[in-house]
Amino acid sequence: MKNFKLIFAILLAALFTFVGGKAFADTTYSLTISGTSEGHTYEAYQIFSGDLSSDGTTLSNIAWGSGVTAFTYDNATDAATIAEKISGEKYDSTTAKAFAKLAGANVTTASGSATSSAGSTVISGLAPGYYLVKDKDESQNGKNAAYTRFILQVVGDATAQLKNDTPTVQKKVKDTNDTAGTTTDWQDSADYDIGDTIPFQLKATLPAHISEYDHYYVEFTDTLSAGLTFDKITKVTADGTTLTSNQYTVTTTSNSDGTTTLSVIITDVKAVATITKDDDIVVEYNATLNSKAVIGSAGNPNKVKLTYSNNPNNTGDGTSKPGDTGETPEDTVIVFTYKVVVNKVDQNGDALAGAGFTLYKKDSSGNWNEVETISAGDTTTFTFKGLDDGDYVLSETTTPDGYNKIDDVEFTISASHSEEDDEPKLITLTGDVTSGTAEFTSSTTAGSLTTDVVNKKGSVLPSTGGMGTTILYVVGTILVLAAGILLVTKKRMDAK
Repeated sequence: MKNFKLIFAILLAALFTFVGGKAFADTTYSLTISGTSEGHTYEAYQIFSGDLSSDGTTLSNIAWGSGVTAFTYDNATDAATIAEKISGEKYDSTTAKAFAKLAGANVTTASGSATSSAGSTVISGLAPGYYLVKDKDESQNGKNAAYTRFILQVVGDATAQLKNDTPTVQKKVKDTNDTAGTTTDWQDSADYDIGDTIPFQLKATLPAHISEYDHYYVEFTDTLSAGLTFDKITKVTADGTTLTSNQYTVTTTSNSDGTTTLSVIITDVKAVATITKDDDIVVEYNATLNSKAVIGSAGNPNKVKLTYSNNPNNTGDGTSKPGDTGETPEDTVIVFTYKVVVNKVDQNGDALAGAGFTLYKKDSSGNWNEVETISAGDTTTFTFKGLDDGDYVLSETTTPDGYNKIDDVEFTISASHSEEDDEPKLITLTGDVTSGTAEFTSSTTAGSLTTDVVNKKGSVLPSTGGMGTTILYVVGTILVLAAGILLVTKKRMDAK
């Protein structure tokens, strides 16, 4: 999982208690931030300083705080005047959020900090005033997280609830059995023949606080292994609405390691659809399993990650990534493919050259379609690569000279693999013979089904120059002598 920057920023108006209307100089307070996770360093910046009333409701004598450079807000530059403009605003009001974004852009020196804990984090030693609390710059670079929206509220020794979460992304694939004619729902693994078209789905689930963003950028970055060739985008939807091609950008990049990077960008999903926390962004596309496909359990992985807006406090225009983006961990699916290895031997188990084979696969209509023909030659091992599950027939199309042709071998390739798993695996691979004579040995690692196919010699005929021709010569001589005797006898009888 790649890590990207997380900056949580909270603008908090802190109400401090005074005794008898007079503040003690050494009075300090603490802020407890709920909903935190480990690994963050939060910093508190004083935006306004002042005197707190004894009833803990009013900050008077307001001046610019020690943690900010004075700025202009609503045409005002005086701290007390600006504080009056935002007085009474709820922390989630439009006015409060606009002021918080401006203040966050002008902070200078932190008044306090704390390393976060799971559940809650406490920043102590804060003097009376309004504070901006945020992650230390760059401390969360690379993390899968998001800024919190600025919160404006009145506190004593206070608790502020973070409002931030992150989107998720998942990748799925469908699995088709050509013989049965069935296709699964979206899952984490599949197996296919080389040359098959494979459907993939990318789905981003948006954060619960998507409404806090003015614009929201998403980018799917999908890495196809060398054995997969990208074909085309078939559908992009947001909030169930199908987007047109001008509402997103698609690019593909061929990498030096043979992989392909597919990028699908929607610069502002809030501009193309009515998006809520319950809506998904879905991309569907096709790819082809090509001749570089890896056979066996290593499979052909396909990974996706999501780059997303993670700062609701940034007013960006949604046309580019302003730097306020995070990345999800990658999600992986795997496509498997297999091979059948046929060893041609004679009745003694010795390698036998001169055979040729054709492999056929049965489709859902009951037709047998040629997969591949390997012609006769000197080879004695025949490998049919890139096969899916289904029913097959192995036919000997050329028989070695002097040997009898084998009967066709009908068999079924069956496989099981993880359908719902973060790390999909090939579990089983079998070849069950239903007709003919063969027995397959399986290797899930190699993705192979291996068998010996035996040819037996035909009947041996008498050879030229042997006992058979000698008998013919003897019988022929006897017949000639008998004929001569009959001829002489007949002439004598005619003479009398």
